[in-house]
Amino acid sequence: MNIPYTLGPSVGTRARLGMIVLQSDETLEYDLRRIIPAQDVAVFITRVRSAPTVSTETLAQMERDLPQAASLLPPVEFDAVGYGCTSGTSVIGAGRVDALIRASVHTQHTTNPMTALIAACAHLGVSRLSFLSPYVEQVSEHLRSCLNAQGIQTDNFANFNEESEAAVARIDTQSVIDAAIALHDRHPQQAIFMSCTNLQTLDAIAEIERHCRVPVLSSNLCLAWHLMVQAGVKPLQTIPSLLLSKPA
Repeated sequence: MNIPYTLGPSVGTRARLGMIVLQSDETLEYDLRRIIPAQDVAVFITRVRSAPTVSTETLAQMERDLPQAASLLPPVEFDAVGYGCTSGTSVIGAGRVDALIRASVHTQHTTNPMTALIAACAHLGVSRLSFLSPYVEQVSEHLRSCLNAQGIQTDNFANFNEESEAAVARIDTQSVIDAAIALHDRHPQQAIFMSCTNLQTLDAIAEIERHCRVPVLSSNLCLAWHLMVQAGVKPLQTIPSLLLSKPA
């Protein structure tokens, strides 16, 4: 027996967001679901092949696999699609990342943590950052030079000097808080940025802001915020941050 049916719209009537998450990333997808409202906002995830250790060479290799990863997102019209790698964007290039995504996905906008951070700094009027990275200094050099080219100084820099993605994903919240506060206290800047989508930063932001009294930004916070700005969606207000407390 054939039963008749009717077709309705796909999920995500307010917005459809896509995200390309690294194979080795354990944090970004979890954070996105804490920041982006669930009601009628669809978040579709795909994964791109990535190495268990981070270097400029392994980051550059993702350029080859990005189109296939993007093509595995569902065939819908997206409001915005993000690529979830801060240092990878600086190595591949934000313009190239945009082109690779658009070649495989129908989307009005694209973003990535580097582009999102630049947009957040413009939104807040910030040009000087204290910069905390989990990786070896060489990995952050590309990103810092890209930010400098955009007029964002990152001379106050510190890192955990870790190459393993699995270890980065397990650096605990207190370690992040202590490092960010020590970095800021050494040479205070207009804001603090904690780089890497795999670093667990979301639960550290409120405590760092209470101590330092400046905006505290992270790769995941900026990326989620920029996706929602592009899609015209307001973030959940339960996430404490000077960035999210300001109107987009």
